[in-house]
Amino acid sequence: MTEHSYQYVALRCVPRVDREEFVNVGVVLYCQATDFLDVAWRLDRPRLLALAPTLDLAQVEEGLAFVEGVCRGDERGGVAAGAPVSQRFGFLKAPRSTVLQPGPVHGGRTDDPTRQLARLLDHLVG
Repeated sequence: MTEHSYQYVALRCVPRVDREEFVNVGVVLYCQATDFLDVAWRLDRPRLLALAPTLDLAQVEEGLAFVEGVCRGDERGGVAAGAPVSQRFGFLKAPRSTVLQPGPVHGGRTDDPTRQLARLLDHLVG
């Protein structure tokens, strides 16, 4: 088995940027050697609503669908989806002052990026 380096960011739902409180809701994993870029996510609705009772969960899901579109290069990702994979990851890891934000970039090594993405989702999101 050949291991490849990868990078990932946790996606955070930040209902009120001024309070700097967040809940991890997803993970984006990029492996340059295998040209792999994908996202896995899940929303803990009760936890998010406990943090921010007026949070528009549909808007958060739309943001996550946009991230999926960018990762998979489909129309949901708009113009960014047409860029090379490395540029798409660069776009997704860039900080923004929105309800859905990427955390810091971390890295590792894996022989199976898809399986590693599932592991990270379980570990970081639950």
